[in-house]
Amino acid sequence: MAQAQPRPPHIAILPSPGMGHLIPLAEFAKRVVHYHNFTVTFIVPCDGPPTKAQKSVLDALPIAIDHVFLPPVSFDDLPQGSKIETLISLTVSRSLTSLHDAIKSLISRANLVGLVVDLFGTDAFDVAEEFNLSKYIFFPSTAMALSLFLYLPKLDETTSCEYRELAEPVTIPGCIPIHGRDLLDPVQDRKDEAYKWALHHSKRYRLADGIMVNSFAELEPGALRALQESEPGKPPVYPVGPLVKMEFSNALDEQSSKCLKWLDEQPRGSVLYVSFGSGGTLSYDQINELALGLEMSEQRFLWVVRSPSDKAANATYFSVHSQNDPLEFLPKGFLGRTQGRGLVVPNWAPQAQILGHMSTGGFLTHCGWNSALESVVNGVPLVAWPLYAEQKMNAVMFTEDIKVALRPKASENGLVGREEIALVVQALMEGEDGKRLRNRMKDLKDAAAKALSEDGASTKALAHVVTKWKTQFSN
Repeated sequence: MAQAQPRPPHIAILPSPGMGHLIPLAEFAKRVVHYHNFTVTFIVPCDGPPTKAQKSVLDALPIAIDHVFLPPVSFDDLPQGSKIETLISLTVSRSLTSLHDAIKSLISRANLVGLVVDLFGTDAFDVAEEFNLSKYIFFPSTAMALSLFLYLPKLDETTSCEYRELAEPVTIPGCIPIHGRDLLDPVQDRKDEAYKWALHHSKRYRLADGIMVNSFAELEPGALRALQESEPGKPPVYPVGPLVKMEFSNALDEQSSKCLKWLDEQPRGSVLYVSFGSGGTLSYDQINELALGLEMSEQRFLWVVRSPSDKAANATYFSVHSQNDPLEFLPKGFLGRTQGRGLVVPNWAPQAQILGHMSTGGFLTHCGWNSALESVVNGVPLVAWPLYAEQKMNAVMFTEDIKVALRPKASENGLVGREEIALVVQALMEGEDGKRLRNRMKDLKDAAAKALSEDGASTKALAHVVTKWKTQFSN
């Protein structure tokens, strides 16, 4: 009788809420499966029924990757206005009992060797330890943000005021000095629960057996060098990026087909793609200025518009589809006046295909890391317009350090005016500045492809982690 095939090594991945965490983790899981013959289970904590966006990512994964949704947690006891990082962290910490049960059940049917969490998932380490699993963090943002996380306990101890009140810029190890007001959102109010959670996680990073970061050496040389210097108690750091979705199904919906068909008709490198990501929104007044600025610039554009929110910049974080018809909020006559030169689509567009299209020559972005990496992989330079999370840090890095972005300046009232928008857009699409940024971005595109090639640095870094998991598997 033929012997039963041994079961392959298996890892569990716990994504904390947010599509910006799930998408790169899905790409990471695919690489582990394709290149290293693992099987994977996503164990997904949530605060309500699974969203359409979550399901579409998870359902499209290869057969070797399955998923389970944990029972939703309740936030009925939380005060109104609790910040997003608090909600994300509590979604994980309140799911630990059901995570324990899910892992116990998984161990009974798979050769489970490790648990991978993302930046807000460190409370799950307690469950991993109980079952003697390797504990890894997949950090879905920049090496700069990771360096800040690891430095935060020390910064917290040595600073008495709010970071934004510091006269001198903050020096994060290996990074360009950055003003306290540009640090990530959850550290902006040290009395808020969100800050306490960020500090809690940052102290627990040292419990990890290793940290993988979605970046690569040519993109963030200084931060990665600092992260890879060995210190007592600091886990090894593995740059495994840029992990972005690159392969697409041929079945396009009507809106996607419309976008790509329109791009096919435009001259090479002539279109500015404008999108603030799946979680970002602008105020009504800012949408108005942006529309009039794009019109004044006289450049071609493809703009993904969402309904305005005059509350939080991350108002659509938990739901990707805006409530009303966003096109109703545009200035009167704008669509008619820009017809042919501009295409405006509501809520969503096939971003990766747009950035990979030869007609796209620039990207006005909120600087979310997944969007930024998609731009790098396609060699498209940026207009940086950060909204929330770590996006201001990313914008500083792209404009002042890596020099692949221009950044419009807001006026006294916080609005970025139409004239400023028109000038920056023209400079990117037609000016000498734009040419310089485009050449620099092309170098990064080549470096990104090399890092992910068969013998590239990111491929080797992931193989190193996998070898450690396999060693645990054979023990």
